[in-house]
Parts: sequence; structure tokens; C-alpha cells
Amino acid sequence: MRNEIETWQTGHGDMPPEAFEHWGEDVVRWIAEYLSQPEGFPVLSRARPGALIDTLPGEAPDDPEPMGTILDDFRQSILPGITHWNHPRFFAYFAISGSAPGILGEMLAAALNVNAMLWRTSPAATELETVTLGWLRRLLGLPDEFVGVIYDTASISTLVGVAAARQAALPEVRITGLSGLPPLCLYCSEQAHSSVEKAAITLGIGQTGVRKIPADERYRMDAAALRDAITADNAAGFRPFCVVATVGTTSTTSVDPVAPIADICADHDLWLHVDAAYGGIPAMLPEKRWALAGVERADSLVVNPHKWLFTPIDLSAFYTRRADIVREAFSLVPAYLTSREEDVINYMDYGPQLGRRFRALKLWFILRAYGRTGIERRLREHLRLAHEFASWVEGTDDWELLAPVPFATVCFRYAPRDLDGDALNRLNEEILADVNAAGDVFLSHTVLQGVYTLRLSVGNIRTTEQDVLRAWEGVRRAAERVSQSAPR
Repeated sequence: MRNEIETWQTGHGDMPPEAFEHWGEDVVRWIAEYLSQPEGFPVLSRARPGALIDTLPGEAPDDPEPMGTILDDFRQSILPGITHWNHPRFFAYFAISGSAPGILGEMLAAALNVNAMLWRTSPAATELETVTLGWLRRLLGLPDEFVGVIYDTASISTLVGVAAARQAALPEVRITGLSGLPPLCLYCSEQAHSSVEKAAITLGIGQTGVRKIPADERYRMDAAALRDAITADNAAGFRPFCVVATVGTTSTTSVDPVAPIADICADHDLWLHVDAAYGGIPAMLPEKRWALAGVERADSLVVNPHKWLFTPIDLSAFYTRRADIVREAFSLVPAYLTSREEDVINYMDYGPQLGRRFRALKLWFILRAYGRTGIERRLREHLRLAHEFASWVEGTDDWELLAPVPFATVCFRYAPRDLDGDALNRLNEEILADVNAAGDVFLSHTVLQGVYTLRLSVGNIRTTEQDVLRAWEGVRRAAERVSQSAPR
């Protein structure tokens, strides 16, 4: 059966149940084996650019091909070009993991293949989204007045938040556009994610309308500088309308002072959106609840279960206290989408997309399979591992931390005393390239105040202390190799 054309492929209709069961068992068996030892693959793909394009035919096949051949090609052609985000030594960017319960939920959602745009197009999909986001809201300690909506990524959640802010400030913009209106100003930290600026580009505010507020020595937005910038823009005839604060910035995971920022927004009647895509999830822990202090006063916020809640990508949870404004910004109901049901929510009215995947199912599986206590244990272990790594860095003479470690991301560098400036930057860039080329671990980098910075982020459900130790040993060996070959 493996390398033969099956009868169903030459007729009409879909794969019959018995064939699906056969191949499904093959796929599930492979997934189970993969999840048992993803470290059997190099974490960072070693494929050269264009390798897969050169391997695959330029045209789709005219005739059916055996399922066995297709799966063999997946293993032989696709896997070499995969960077394994589910690898326990994936420490780059924000380490994520698709857990087994989440994968099972994703499989069932794919099988049902529903479009959750209206309540009536799948009542359970809509209502499970409401219930599951209610569970998550309470786990995070958010007030019940926050209404949740699932989007794909935090970039879209932030776009929705900024669009709602624009709607609140200028309701007429939905009809007339921005022409002839005072130029809008959006405020965020210089450490904010690029999605904030992209939202400004998309919504017609433009990059010149984005004010990047300086950060303090701990890479947090300077609230006093924010107030001064708003005052200056008002005096110059601009229209401030929105502030985006960050809980867990991309480079350092710093936490902006949300409460003072909320005071400023209240004084100037500005919408406050909080990007807690990374730093929101650890606030499930009582000892990390401080990270969301002041967020209850935000107009909207986002947390990403696919970052640090073991959820297969993608799933971003958007919450708002002003769902009516979000609906005003996006609701558009043509005749073919009208329905007779009352007292139901149609999630298509709360964002730019019409079609919506059944994302809530996988999060529901995860919250039930691990429970609050199981999630807390795993988050605490990740925090412990990151701080253990940070202690190793601090305990050596030639390595240094470059930012505080409030969560599970460590910013550090190799800093021998006989080098400084550009020479140190080049050395650390070479160290990162050497580490990643080995295929055993994968780290990423950022630049902090002109300093090339290595980043290690712990967040994979399968990561152990041994994995973190291998990362530490790997960067130290790389530093030794690169230092020996570098000119002094």
C-alpha cells in the first residue's frame, strides 16, 4: 500500500476512512517518535537558500502520487529545511513549544474544518472561544469586564488595538479616512516590538506619526518622557490618540511602568494598549503577578499562549474593556452574512478577518490537560533554568549580563578585558555564528545601546537543565575557538 496508487485516487471523492486510518496511524506514529526525541535533528536547519526549490518539480503532478511516496518525501526533502522550534535546545527569539495535547486539539480542529466567523457557522467554536478566554482571563487575574477574542498573532492583536484607538479618537475616520484631519500620534517605547510601527503604517498613521519614547537603564519606557512628548505634540497641533506599553519587550523582556502610563493616558484621554504577548503568561504565577500591575486600566491588551503556554502556533489572545469600540471599528455585515440569532457574539465583527480557524480547541485541550498547577510548575521550572544560566554568566570573569532577567530570557555577552567596542561586538557575532553552525543549540541576538548581545530564552516544555548546560558549554567552547583565531 505504501508505494502504490490507491483505488480512491483514480475515482471521485475523498480518501476513504480505512485508508485515512492507515496513513493517519503512520503520521501519528511519526509525530510521537519526533516528540520523543526532537533533539535527534540539528536545531537550526543547515539547508542552503533555494535547496528545496531546486529539489522539487516546478509543476504540480498531473496524476496522483502514492501517499507513501509523499510521506517519504516529507521526511527526505522537507525535514532538512526545518528549523526545529520544538527542539529542547531551541533558545532563540522566544522559545516556544507545541505540546502533545495542543497538537491533538489542532488535529481535531483541522478535521472539523469549521469557519468560526458567525455563531451559527459553528456555535461550539464561538462559545468555546468565549469560555476558554474566560478561563485564561481569570488565570491571569484580569477583571471580568475584559472581553476576549482570538487572533493569529500579537501583530494582528496590536493592529486591532491601535485601530480601535483610532476609532475612539476619530469615529468619522471609518467613513471619510484620514484626509484633512490633524496628524495622529502613537506612542511606544524605543524597545517596543516592530508590530506597533507596522500597525501605524497599515492604518495610515505612518512612521512619522510614531513617537518612540526613550527607555531607562532597565529598558523600560520613561513615563516622564512620555508625558513631555504628548504635551509637545498637543502644542504643535498633532492629535495624540494611543499609547502602547509593553510587558516583556522583545529584546530584554523589560516591563514598562503600566500604572504611571495609565495615569498619563487618563489625563490626556488616550487609548492604552498593552503588549503582554510574552510577559503576560508568567503572570499566571502569583509571584509574577506584578508584571500586569496597572493592566486592569488598559483599554486593550494581548497575551500569546503560543509563546509560553505550550500552544501550537498560532494563537494570540486579545482582551479589551471597550469591545463596543472594537466592534465599531470593524463590523461590516453584508446581506449574505446577516443572521437571525439574538444575544450571540459573531467574532467576525471584532477584527479585520472574516474567516476564523477553530483555534480555541487546542487551548482548551491544554488548559484541561495540564491544569493551573501543572502550568505553574512548568513555568517556574523555565524561570529557574534561565536564572541558573544567568548565575553561570555572572560567576565568570569573562562573561557578563547585559540586562535584568525578570522572566526566562537572558541577555549576555563574552567580554574579555583586553577587548572593547567594535572588537567585542565582532567577537560576539562570531561566537553566535559558531554556536548556531554546530546545530546543537540555537541562540539569537539583539543590540542594546550599540552592544551586540546574545540572547537565550527558555520556554520549551521539553527543555531540561542538561539542555541549558549544553548551551552554556557550547557558547564557552565557541568563545574559546573564535578567540584563538581572532586577530588581537
